[in-house]
Amino acid sequence: MTRGRLRVVDPGPLTLTVDAGRRGMARWGVAPGGPFDRAASDRANALVGNDPAAATLEVLLGPLVLEATRAAVVAVTGPAAVRVGDLPVEVERPFAVPAGARLTVRAVGGARVWLAVAGGVDVPPVLGSRSRDTLAGLGPSPLAAGDVLPVGDAISPDRYAAAGQPSAVAVQHRVGASGSLAVELPVLPPPRPETLAPTAWDDLLRCAWTVAAECDRVAIRLRGEPALAAPEASAASEGLVAGAVQLPPSGLPLVFGPDHPLTGGYPVIGVVTASGLGELAQLRPGDGVRFVPR
Repeated sequence: MTRGRLRVVDPGPLTLTVDAGRRGMARWGVAPGGPFDRAASDRANALVGNDPAAATLEVLLGPLVLEATRAAVVAVTGPAAVRVGDLPVEVERPFAVPAGARLTVRAVGGARVWLAVAGGVDVPPVLGSRSRDTLAGLGPSPLAAGDVLPVGDAISPDRYAAAGQPSAVAVQHRVGASGSLAVELPVLPPPRPETLAPTAWDDLLRCAWTVAAECDRVAIRLRGEPALAAPEASAASEGLVAGAVQLPPSGLPLVFGPDHPLTGGYPVIGVVTASGLGELAQLRPGDGVRFVPR
């Protein structure tokens, strides 16, 4: 049953539909994908009482401008500024959008925010998911002006109490984004250290890194001085996961996001933890980064 619709007035630079992704399909060459910050997307769903599998919107920078055809209950998570018409509303809380009202969402002090509408975004799934895979070009297309998004009925009333609060890590990022602090990414040691120089792990932790212009949902490139010592020859390709920190011949690390390739041939020097992916999602070009061992 369709509960209403959201008309896209302005999609901003990039707004994607995301859900839990396509788990268990890697053997067919299909990456899991899903939200860059799964906890933030889950929290938005819980705030409006949605089933955890409901689709949300992942907004890059914004402003995203939507118009509700019927009254809707919405929640936005992440470092956002939100307005209904001319009125500012709080993030991390559910709020009502009257029929015909315009909702404006933009990221403030970060790169991405997540929007859930009660009932979920009910676009047709592709291979069992409503997530867009930007590397494979799979799933619903990025939002465009004039699109009309159906709202579904994926509501679980007992989910309201499970929303929780923004993590301390998320709050820390908002401070760091002011320019006074480098963002700290929690990282696990390399899975195969024998493929790396003996000092590679210590060098990764010691260096101060800066986010390069090449950053998206596939990967974020880092720059720093001096570059790390990279092996002369690449290894045989092996599986990759979101958060893998790959060391290409340039010696400048590449951190993979949710739309990562399934395999890679350069050594992995560390793996950003699941909680660290939320921090990774908020990085903008020029942000300072340090890796912190876990």
